[in-house]
Amino acid sequence: MQSIVVRGGRKLSGEVIIDGAKNSALPLIAATLLAEKGCSRLDNVPDLRDINTIVRLLEGMGAVVSRQGGSLEITTSAVENCQAPYELVKTMRASILVLGPLMARFGEARVSLPGGCAIGARPVNLHIKGLEMMGARISVEHGYIIGQAERLQGADISFDVTTVTGTENLMMAAVLADGVTILRNAAREPEIVDLAAFLRKMGAQIEGDGTHTITITGVEKLLAADYQVMPDRIEAGTFMVAAGISDGDVVIKNAPLAAMAAVVTKLQEIGLLIEPLSPEEDDDELYKENKLLAGVAVRVRRGLDGLKALDVRTMPYPGFPTDMQSQAMVLLTLAEGTSVISETIFENRFMHVFELQRMGADIEVEGRTAIVRGVVALSGAPVMASDLRASAGLVLAGLAAEGETVMSRVYHLDRGYAGFEKKLKALGADVKRVRD
Repeated sequence: MQSIVVRGGRKLSGEVIIDGAKNSALPLIAATLLAEKGCSRLDNVPDLRDINTIVRLLEGMGAVVSRQGGSLEITTSAVENCQAPYELVKTMRASILVLGPLMARFGEARVSLPGGCAIGARPVNLHIKGLEMMGARISVEHGYIIGQAERLQGADISFDVTTVTGTENLMMAAVLADGVTILRNAAREPEIVDLAAFLRKMGAQIEGDGTHTITITGVEKLLAADYQVMPDRIEAGTFMVAAGISDGDVVIKNAPLAAMAAVVTKLQEIGLLIEPLSPEEDDDELYKENKLLAGVAVRVRRGLDGLKALDVRTMPYPGFPTDMQSQAMVLLTLAEGTSVISETIFENRFMHVFELQRMGADIEVEGRTAIVRGVVALSGAPVMASDLRASAGLVLAGLAAEGETVMSRVYHLDRGYAGFEKKLKALGADVKRVRD
């Protein structure tokens, strides 16, 4: 077992480069299963535990995957095994994303029900219902989703609730279906726009991504394509908070600012100065056309008036993301006044509150609402990560705390942040990884 040890009190300064988005890279990797021929190359892929998991999943199906730095080359022409076993899927909910591509290309799939962070119920019934509307025969047996179909048929599908992975899965299923599929009440996240752009490069016909209505006209086949993963908006937001909570001065490069409007607005209202610098040069024509996916450089500091209390409500995109809730909460523990945080996405996403209380935070939880009263200082303490984003929040708290903070269950952090402590150390933080 490993732990992250942080000694607080240092102001961060310097530059940090944001990696590719985990929540974009995972569906992009799954989408390569749709290619009958060729080798797909994905650039700007982060080196994460979840990425390694889905790569192993594809390799187990017969895909050939090679990695050089931040690039993955994936050949799926020889895939024959349409099973996603429990041993891999249990560690990462995003493994469910292979269901749609397998049903689309092979007309069969056997995918274990997913696992992942224990932050609340995330049922896959909407995935199953959509595939059934497209003509698939679906059963759930012994913990596995088992699907069969001759060829999926286009359908008019309305999601009961907005679902990101459901939108991605059915979008991938529809690209090879016979006829037109319309996804209504679809999720609008930038990562879905990224996936649609990659599918179009493979030969898919998709319109309306980034809106609540996506139209997909099925084609006979898709071919491999090269693509660059968009920057990670959650990692960028996390480092913005790191700069603010440490009272530092940090330049964050490759931040997808256009995809972060809600986060940037809230952080500015809390008291951070976020100054866009000149856009970074990018040779990819797609990024020039779609600024939502492009990275720029920004300078982040704390304003002269300090941190102020603010109410935050998590919402589906373009609202404030639930994946930034714990980081925002940590920042507000040191803000002047009382803040109210409402979590509308996941019912169990306040588990980090108890660990922050151990560090001296004044937080009261009432159902899905957290009342945060700002304190003068946090105090270092042994803490335990409960999920991916909570782990980042606890490390951020350690940056501002007096004394030493030791966070266990580092494997949660490694699922979503590549070299997090190394990047913080390069900015001047006193942080290290140790073996227990």
